[in-house]
Formats: sequence, structure tokens, C-alpha cells
Amino acid sequence: MRSNPAWESDDTTHSPKATQHPAPQPAELDKSRRLLRNIRSLGRTIRALSEGRASQKRILRLLEEYGCITQHALTNRLGVQPGSVSEVVGKLEAAGLILRTPNPADRRTCDIQLTEAGLAQARQAAQQAYIRRQEMFSCLTEAEQDTLLALLEKLNTDWKYRYHTETSQAQDKPSNR
Repeated sequence: MRSNPAWESDDTTHSPKATQHPAPQPAELDKSRRLLRNIRSLGRTIRALSEGRASQKRILRLLEEYGCITQHALTNRLGVQPGSVSEVVGKLEAAGLILRTPNPADRRTCDIQLTEAGLAQARQAAQQAYIRRQEMFSCLTEAEQDTLLALLEKLNTDWKYRYHTETSQAQDKPSNR
């Protein structure tokens, strides 16, 4: 068998290993850890400032956006368990912020809509969320915000492509009840 000098040479441009990533150097490892640590920290801050997927404010804001919606559709839109939505919807109804009425097409489900008081609170929640979003990035100039947005979109696109299979499989697994 004849040897191929290009495969055996130290010139990595012709080597099959050229497509592999070199081992990270300590400074690069430190940088990647710092990047991930900061991303995690920002994620925790965002979660702490957000209202949660099935919070009262989130439901009020969705009802303002969609008008009348079935409880089933609301549950799907929020991406949570039906029991979680039922509990919050019950509290909102008791507070006089929403009305639940039987759905005329399907008596097994209810239509949910805002009352006047609910609409006022939904608008107030939307205004508070808008102000909070503006405050979150107020330490950055417009140019820095544009740069950050471009970098985050680039990472998001790459990570969706690179890790799509792993994340979608984890989300598609049925939960054990």
C-alpha cells in the first residue's frame, strides 16, 4: 500500500484532523466559561423579572391580545399543564378579572375573556413589561444594543442548527405523570 505524504505530514491543512477543533487553551477555556456563566446569570435575571409562563399577568396580557379564547387554547399557548392554567384562571375569575362561559361549540371547554377590570390590569401589566424591557438594556447605547442583538441572533441561529436534535428530543419526551 502506497503512503500518502499529505496525510502523514505535519501540515494540518491536508490532514483529516484539520476539520477537528484544536484542544482549547486555558485562556480560551476561561473565556468560554465566563461567556456561559454570564449567559446563565442573564437567564436567571430574566426569569426572575419575568412573570412566568402561566402567571396572572401573562394570562391577562394574552387575553387582551387574543380576546375570547378557550381554556384549552390558552393552555396550549402558554405551554403548561392544564391544571396550572385552571388554578390561575380560577383565581382571576374570583378576582373579577375574567369571565368563563361554556363554549357553545364544545361544552367540554370554556371560553375565557377579560372583564373591564381585567382589561385595565392587562394594559397596566403590558405597560410595566414595556418599561422593564427598556430598563434592562438602558446601560447600552443604541449601537451596543444593535451589536448585542446581532451577536445573540447569530448564536441563537447557530445553536438551533447545531443542537436542534438534542433539544427537540428532550422537549418531545412525554412527561411521567
